Amino acid sequence: MQIQPLTGNWQFRQVGTIEWLPANVPGSVHTDLMAIGGIPDPFVADNEKRVQWVAESDWIYRHRFNCSPELLTQDKILLVCDGLDTLATIVLNGHELAHTDNMFRRYQWEVKSILNANGVNDLTITFSSPVKYIAEKQAVRALPGVPQAIPGGPHLRKPPYQFGWDWGPQLPPIGIWKDVRLEGYSEARLAEIHLRQDHASGQVKVVARIAVQRWGRALLTAAIRITTPDGEIIEKEASITALDEVIVKVPIPKPELWWPNGYGGQPLYRVDVSLMRSDASNAEPLDRHMYQVGLRTIELRQQEDQWGRSFVFVVNGVPIFIKGSNWAPADSFPTKISDEYLEGLIRSAAETHQNMLRVWGGGFYEEERFYDLCDRYGILVWQEFIFSCSIYPLDIPAFLENVQVEAIENLRRLRHRASLALWCGNNEMEWGWVDWNWNRPELQDLKAAYDRFFHHTLPAWCQTEDPDHSYWPSSPSSGTPFDDPNGQRQGDSHYWDVWHGRKPFTSYRDQYPRFMSEFGFQALPPLATIRTYADEADWNMTSYIMEQHQKNASGNSLMVGQMLDTFRLPKDFVSLVYLSMALQAEGIRYGVEHWRRHPERVAGTLYWQLNDCWPVASWSSLDYFGRWKALHYAARRFYAPIMLSIEDKPPEQAVYVSNDTLEPWEGTANWSLETFDGEILTSGQAPVRAAAQAATQICKLDFCNLISDDNVRKLVFIVELWHGDQLISRQTAGFAPIKHLSLTDPAVRVNLYSEKGQLIAELTSRSLALLVEVSLTNTEVVFSDNYFNLPPGRTTRISCPLPPGWSLRQAKKEFHIRSIYDSY
Repeated sequence: MQIQPLTGNWQFRQVGTIEWLPANVPGSVHTDLMAIGGIPDPFVADNEKRVQWVAESDWIYRHRFNCSPELLTQDKILLVCDGLDTLATIVLNGHELAHTDNMFRRYQWEVKSILNANGVNDLTITFSSPVKYIAEKQAVRALPGVPQAIPGGPHLRKPPYQFGWDWGPQLPPIGIWKDVRLEGYSEARLAEIHLRQDHASGQVKVVARIAVQRWGRALLTAAIRITTPDGEIIEKEASITALDEVIVKVPIPKPELWWPNGYGGQPLYRVDVSLMRSDASNAEPLDRHMYQVGLRTIELRQQEDQWGRSFVFVVNGVPIFIKGSNWAPADSFPTKISDEYLEGLIRSAAETHQNMLRVWGGGFYEEERFYDLCDRYGILVWQEFIFSCSIYPLDIPAFLENVQVEAIENLRRLRHRASLALWCGNNEMEWGWVDWNWNRPELQDLKAAYDRFFHHTLPAWCQTEDPDHSYWPSSPSSGTPFDDPNGQRQGDSHYWDVWHGRKPFTSYRDQYPRFMSEFGFQALPPLATIRTYADEADWNMTSYIMEQHQKNASGNSLMVGQMLDTFRLPKDFVSLVYLSMALQAEGIRYGVEHWRRHPERVAGTLYWQLNDCWPVASWSSLDYFGRWKALHYAARRFYAPIMLSIEDKPPEQAVYVSNDTLEPWEGTANWSLETFDGEILTSGQAPVRAAAQAATQICKLDFCNLISDDNVRKLVFIVELWHGDQLISRQTAGFAPIKHLSLTDPAVRVNLYSEKGQLIAELTSRSLALLVEVSLTNTEVVFSDNYFNLPPGRTTRISCPLPPGWSLRQAKKEFHIRSIYDSY
């Protein structure tokens, strides 16, 4: 086996021009043009509109190379392209190899006979415009899709979001987006490896079915080498049969189980599968594949109950309450995503107690590094096939054949993953057929094709290729085709009435889905991010540039409308940015706390969305640069394993503790009714005995005799959860809308000091401070807590890493505080 990479320095040009320009592979036309100053940054101002010509043009990439002598000794040499985006014609030394039309597939061709062994080889890949292609297809048969997108995207196997979404720009990339290489083999190669696990009575076996492609006559042996988390080696060999495959079972001594984040560790085993000549065991392998494996069982448990049918993920026999978010592609141009940035996003999810990400069907099947990180951080993956919010031409045999190869490749690529939880057919398409006016006479042939594909064909492929993971036809879905896909008796739900329907946040409490897989509310990104695309002259919610970075129709109006239902009119744009983030955090908190108070009925929540693909106003909790918005800090509190919450129905206040852990939890709840300046009207204490994996009501209090029209805007209910002398959590609730409260200047005092590389801030307020934001200017840090309520007479201690090279004096200069009082 010999590998010769063909990545790195290439050349490219627009078809019809002469000059070759420098390019980098993997990459894209947009990123290559930006690198040489050929186009402005599409993410700044309205430059998105100024670069539309790029995707409307055809482009050609060229690479010249010599073959290594070692490669040329091999019997067969393959040209392998892991990802071509998307309409490509591949020519090697004047020989046309293929036309490709699927960004999600891996392509390979035997090329030894056309390689130049003694000189330079010329490889060209010509890319046709995806925009022109879909326009031509759409003119023949118009397919309903996303209103914010360039029409016709469903005709092409390319990430739907790249044509535009209600949070993403219309910037479809073109280019070689994954590795390109030559692979040389002699005698035989590994064709397919299927790793499964056999769990019984605490014992675990790794079961590998190994299939080979051979063209020589040598006897072959498959060797499996498993490295345990502690570094121990387990080895086993088996001869390849005349059927060119073998099944090898490897018992794992003292197996260490993999658990989702918050339920245990994530020990990972390395599995190396090598193909050897039986008569040359000490020689280099003919082929080798490596896998990262976690030992665990997983099922989607659906059982009849008093509310309908459950929707519970069970790992290693333990029901898991799912706490997570929806994953959007991390960049409009996927090749810009660095390893460090990607890990930062996944780590930020794990740090807020999340245990699942939904890889949404409008993006792409993520690269190996994404799933590596999810394996390491204990993040389960709800994996969707790439179909979203559109009608696809599933009645065309060639389209279906293309999708079949795509689906099987990705099923085989991901089925061994510890993080993989579920295969889902699509995003919101069943909902579309039921409620979006798709069910028209002229579309009935496509509805029948949808029914065949998502309810019969695709689940059959999944069952054949990966019988160990559940298949779910669509999200949302009841599991019964076209029957109440967004209902609350069974299946999963998407609830968008608060955003699109303009209902108040209190509407979340009317919802009891079996599994809430989408809901959300928008916010602006932090001001530091707005600075990257808007000059200060454009800092107005309705300015042209601000609306260019708001892709949801009337999105800014919806934000401001809900904002004015909750807060007073902000005094300036900086305050508006702060209030938008605070509003988003409060709204999503309100919903999640409610659903976590009913874990016997609601099995999980995934808010929309974790991250962004460009700097924009959106539903994300992490902005395009990975900055934590207020929602992400709130998620660390509302997804905490032991969560204190208040079900406020003024003048009544009910206190709950939600316990996701596998053990009962005991502590004390101290409560008080106070004025904003700290005068206590009444107080009490309640013992807390929170059952494992349950929500427990601690107390329910009625303050009708203490509240009047004269004081209702000056009182706050405060609850603190204690475990011994350790404060676990604090919650507050008012008795009137925040905008009507008689807040006074909290005059927050700050004591800053450094300790073991950490900057410590102790904050004490004179009166109630709501949604306190702390920040360090001219640097990027994540605080241990932020956007929290600070009652008077109590000290809150938070911390963050002291930025490298900073002194305490500099930190004091750059430390800033804001609260609701400062916003008007």
